[in-house]
Amino acid sequence: MHPALSLLVEHIRAAAAEQRPLRLRGGGTKDFYGQELAGTVLETGPLHGIVAYEPSELVVTVRAGTPLTELQAVLAEQGQTLAFDPPHFGAGATVGGMVAAGLSGPTRASVGAVRDYVLGVQMVNGRAEVLQFGGQVMKNVAGYDVSRLMCGSLGTLGLISEVSLKVLPRPVAQATLRFELDQAAALHQLQRWAGQPLPLRATCWTREGGREQLRVRLAGARAAVDAAVRGMGGTPEDDALFDAHWVALREQTLPFFALQGDECLWRLSVPDTAPVLALGPFADAVLLEWGGALRWVKAPLAAQDALRAAAAGAGGSAMLFRRGTAVDGTGVSVFHPLGEPQRRIHQALKQQFDPQHIFNPGRLFAGL
Repeated sequence: MHPALSLLVEHIRAAAAEQRPLRLRGGGTKDFYGQELAGTVLETGPLHGIVAYEPSELVVTVRAGTPLTELQAVLAEQGQTLAFDPPHFGAGATVGGMVAAGLSGPTRASVGAVRDYVLGVQMVNGRAEVLQFGGQVMKNVAGYDVSRLMCGSLGTLGLISEVSLKVLPRPVAQATLRFELDQAAALHQLQRWAGQPLPLRATCWTREGGREQLRVRLAGARAAVDAAVRGMGGTPEDDALFDAHWVALREQTLPFFALQGDECLWRLSVPDTAPVLALGPFADAVLLEWGGALRWVKAPLAAQDALRAAAAGAGGSAMLFRRGTAVDGTGVSVFHPLGEPQRRIHQALKQQFDPQHIFNPGRLFAGL
C-alpha cells in the first residue's frame, strides 16, 4: 500500500471510531459545487503520481491527488487526451476531484461523460477498508458498477485513492463555425445536424452584445472536417485563435458567466429536443451547450421554483450550480429535489459505503 494511502486510512479509521465528519478534498477548485461543506478537511494531495500508462492500450492508472494538468501534459506528449474535456475551475484541480465531481466539458454530448471513461477505481470506504472495483479494460464489470457510481458522488461514499481511465487520441483536425441564429433557429438546426454523420464536437449558443450566435466545433479526420465545413455553411473562425473560446466555455470564464448583484448560475439539464424554455424575465440570460441539452441561466435564488418547473416540464431538472459572491444560499436546495424512490436508493448506498456518515455530510443532499 502506498505510504500516503496508509496514513489516510488511519485518519478515516479514527474518524469512524469517533463518528467525526471528514471533508474529503482534492485541490479545492470545486468547493463551490454542492449543498454544503462540513467536517475536518482530509487532503488527497499526497496520493500523487501516475501508476501505469500504456499509450498503445489507451489506458492510464493514476493516483487521486495527481494534478489534472500533470496528467493531461503526459497524455499530450503521446498525442492523447481525456476526450470528455473536464473543467478545472482552478490550477489545483486533481484527478480524484474530477471523478468525484463528475463534471464534463463542452464535448460531453459528442463523446460521453466522465463516467463513460472510468474503467476502475480504488477507494476507501467508511469502515477504513481499501476496496478495488473494475479494472483496466471496458468489459470488467460483473454486478453493480461501483466504479462509475463514484462519478458525481462528491466524496459522500468514500475516498477515491486511484482511478483507471480510458484515453483517446487527439483529433487530427478541428474547425469552428459561427452562425447568426436566434435560439429557436439554433435548436432546430442542431437537431437537424444531430441526425447527420457530421464530426460535431461541441456547440455553444449565446447572446453577445445584442447578437445571437451559434458556434459549432468540428473535430476528427481531416477529410471529414473539411467536408463538414464546406457543407454546413456558416462563417469559419480562426480555430488556432478561437481555441481559447472553448477553453473559456469549459472553465466558465466567458463574459456570460460573470455574476452581478443577486445573480446565480443555474444549470438546466433537458432533452436536446426540448424547445426554447419559457423563462420569463430571465429568457435573455441564457447560454446553451451540448446541442441544447445543457442550458445555463443567470437568475436570483427567488427564481428557483420557476426554473425547476420549466426544466421539469421539458423532462429535465435544474440545479443551483454557482452562487454569486454576495448571495446567501442557506436553506436552498442546490440539486433538483429527489423523488422518494431515488432518495431511498441514495440512503441505502450511503449506509453500505459510509455507515457512520462521516464522508462529506450534506454535500449532495441534506441528511445524506
